Amino acid sequence: MGHVINELAPDGGKSRPSISVVIPTFRREQVLVNTIAFLLQQDFAPSEILIVDQSPSHEPHIEMVLEKWNREGVVRWVRLPEPSITHAMNVGLQEARSAVVLFLDDDIVPDAKLVSAHAGVHAEGLCNIVAGQVLQPGEEVASELGEPSAFLFRSAKRCWIHELMGGNFSVCRDVAIRLGGFDENFVHVAYRFEAEFCDRALTAGERILFEPRASIRHLKVATGGTRAFGHHLTTVKPSHAVGAYYYVLRGRFVKYRFGKILLRLFRSVRTKHHLLHPWWIPGTLLAELWGLLWALRLAFGGPRLISESARQEMKHD
Repeated sequence: MGHVINELAPDGGKSRPSISVVIPTFRREQVLVNTIAFLLQQDFAPSEILIVDQSPSHEPHIEMVLEKWNREGVVRWVRLPEPSITHAMNVGLQEARSAVVLFLDDDIVPDAKLVSAHAGVHAEGLCNIVAGQVLQPGEEVASELGEPSAFLFRSAKRCWIHELMGGNFSVCRDVAIRLGGFDENFVHVAYRFEAEFCDRALTAGERILFEPRASIRHLKVATGGTRAFGHHLTTVKPSHAVGAYYYVLRGRFVKYRFGKILLRLFRSVRTKHHLLHPWWIPGTLLAELWGLLWALRLAFGGPRLISESARQEMKHD
C-alpha cells in the first residue's frame, strides 16, 4: 500500500522545470493524432513532444499530419525500424532536451493539468520519479489506496509507492540515464519492464511519488501498441509470457523464483476462458513454455541497458 503524504501539496512557488513529453507508438493511427492534439492544449506546455514511432507506415492522412507537425516543430518525429517499447523509451531519453522526461501512452485523454502536475512535483524536489494517475476504461477515481499487494493507480491520494505504470510517469533525465534506462530484454509486450526499472531505482535510493493530479484516461485501444501482439488467451506466441518470466528470473526483490514460475504456468490455463474452451490449453502452455525458454536465454545474457559509453555521452549533451 502507498504511504500517504502531504496530499495535493503545492509546489511552494518554485519555478517548474521544462518537460519533454516522450510518446512511444506502434501501429496507432487517429488515436495518436488525438493524443497529440490534447497535449497541445495543456495549461503548462511541454518544451517538446517527441514521438518515437515504430510503425512501418501510417494511413496517408495520418502520415501527412505527422509530417506537417514535424516540419513545423509542433512535434519531433523519430522513426525506428523495429518495434520495442523499451528501446523506444531509451531512444526518447537520449533524444530528450529537457531535464525532466514525461513518458505517456499513445492512446490517452490527458487532464488539462497533466504536464503542470508532473512539473509541480519536480519543482518541490521531493523525488526524481513521479507516477501519475491512470483511469482505465469504465474506471472512476477511488478514494481508497487498495490492498497492500495491489495499489490502485486510480487512487485520489498522494503517496509513496514502489511501482509505476509506463503510460504516465516522469523522471529526471540524468537519473534515468545513470540507472541505465530501460532493460531492452523486455521484448514484445514487455510485461513487467516497469517493475524491473523501479527495482533498480529503489535499490539506488530513489523514491517514487504517486501524484493523482497528474491524471490520464487510458483508452486501451484494441489495435496497435502491445495489443498488436495478440490476446494472451488466444495466441500460441510467447509475446505476453517472456517479460513475466524474465522479471521473475532477474527481478531484484523476487523471492521463490521457481515457485513463481510454476504458479504462472498453472494460472495461465486456470481461467474461465480455458474452462469454456479447453482446446486452447495446449496452445497456451506452448506459449508459456516458449516464453520461459526465451526468458532463460535473455537472462543468461544479462540485461540490455544503455551502454556506459552512451551514458557518458548523454550526460554531456
